Amino acid sequence: MKTILKLSLAVLVAMTTMSTYAINGDILLNVKKGNGKEISFAINQLQRANVTITDRFHNIIYSETVTGKNGILKTYSLEEFPEGTYFLEVITNSKKVTHEIVVTKEVSTLSRKSIEDQNIVAN
Repeated sequence: MKTILKLSLAVLVAMTTMSTYAINGDILLNVKKGNGKEISFAINQLQRANVTITDRFHNIIYSETVTGKNGILKTYSLEEFPEGTYFLEVITNSKKVTHEIVVTKEVSTLSRKSIEDQNIVAN
């Protein structure tokens, strides 16, 4: 049953994500204000990043590689997610950033401040 729920949520997120857009600015992950149960974020001046949404037990709910010409702007609908705490992890070539997502009956909120921010050292 858990596998079916996870698969259903992953398919729903994949189907409801919006397109990636090019934007300008510093190399930062900026949390944008969400609308209802949508969350949005932007990564400036990057062309590629891996995005993962996990539950509080670190089970992967959704994962994708996102791309854009001069940056990335993504919006995810979490309408079908059960109430609870989730985590958005974004990994680029040089950085790993994790933000907390709180889903309630009415809204989904993405924390503005990261709960984990690591530089990645190339080997």
